[in-house]
Amino acid sequence: MTRVIITAIGSAGDVHPLLGIGAALAARGHEIVFCTHPPFAAAATRRGFMFVPIGTAADYADAMANPALWNPRTSFRTLWAVIAPTLRAHFDTLASLTTPDTVLVGTLWAFSARLMQELYRVPFVSVQVSPSTLLSAHAPPTHPRLTIPRRLPLAVKAALMHSIERYALDKVCGPALNALRAELGLEPATRIFGQWLHSTDRVLCLFPDWFAQPQPDWPAPYRMSGFPLFNDTVACAPDPQLDAFLAAGERPVVFTAGSTLIDQARYARAVRDTLRESGLRGILLRPDAPVEDRAAANEASSFSTLIERRYVPLQTLLPRCRALVHHGGIGTAALAYAAGIPQVVTPFAHDQFDNAQRVVASGCGVRVDGPIEARTLTRALRQVLGSPSLATQCGRVHDRLAASPDGCEAAAREIEGFMQTGLRVPADTRVLSPALALSGQGV
Repeated sequence: MTRVIITAIGSAGDVHPLLGIGAALAARGHEIVFCTHPPFAAAATRRGFMFVPIGTAADYADAMANPALWNPRTSFRTLWAVIAPTLRAHFDTLASLTTPDTVLVGTLWAFSARLMQELYRVPFVSVQVSPSTLLSAHAPPTHPRLTIPRRLPLAVKAALMHSIERYALDKVCGPALNALRAELGLEPATRIFGQWLHSTDRVLCLFPDWFAQPQPDWPAPYRMSGFPLFNDTVACAPDPQLDAFLAAGERPVVFTAGSTLIDQARYARAVRDTLRESGLRGILLRPDAPVEDRAAANEASSFSTLIERRYVPLQTLLPRCRALVHHGGIGTAALAYAAGIPQVVTPFAHDQFDNAQRVVASGCGVRVDGPIEARTLTRALRQVLGSPSLATQCGRVHDRLAASPDGCEAAAREIEGFMQTGLRVPADTRVLSPALALSGQGV
């Protein structure tokens, strides 16, 4: 049995896939230590994982509620201001938990795990949940402010990408990261996102090659495991009202902005106006939706055009719906692909713009930027619901995913295969962690 320490930093879209992968590894007999934000503690312990918090629940709640986190002009700097103070504490925690048979697994912001690999030679699989952070000059990611036109010559694109890394990304992350590196006796790091953060052992991409075509300048060695279609993180009580609504008439359209901080009241008004203009029925998922009495089905729900819920597992809901209007989270997009329904993507921040563009390129949806308004949503829904070619392509992708291995299982197999390849450094040749030397444990 191998101890697998998983570090998952970010929103639910970053954490949930790693919960699914951890569950698949645990089913194979491995010990899972799950390090993430306190709000996800119950989801981790429910699966029998040892849970280790990163930061505090209050800090995480404050960060998610900060409008600057969702503004493309300030999101990166704001996110880093939350992560940077946790680096040393999490590094020390990893050092105390690491045993000779440990493998580290971490998402994009698992800088402390990368430091453990670099300093103590602990085997590390870095995970890319979405392709936007693979800073390829051959296929630059879509960004609301810093998109590099793909038509430019490769040398020009490479120079521009390096400039973005140096003057935007490294400028923000470099001071705090390199201060910690100096404490640990390491030289300063540059090209932090383009090169340094990727494991030199294995990079695992949680998406298929048809969604993001591999590029010559992706970090090596990388593997692609496909979408980890993991969404059902809590057991839901029976909802006869929702069941009655779904059974009452034409399949509805689902609307959600995910965990993005937006004006929910304005969004709800736009959804209602869209349904009124289009004549469609809808389900709105919003965190502040009124709590309904679900003890008995409400006959009136059968005749309404909109029903609101705080949470419904998309994996079971979407196959019963016509289309999905969403924020551009890659996990949400993957579940729409699996359901075979068209998508209208309304990106707000972070990787959502790149994911939205890839949905468009896949032929399974359209992208709508700017303020969410009934007029634009109605036009977009008419476009995706009235296109036979788009419906055909959604069906093809659905069939392709249905015939593909489960993404969580495929990722677990890749990680397990990495454990067995001989890449791991023998325990007696690794550098000893000072923290573990005091306790007599070797890293």
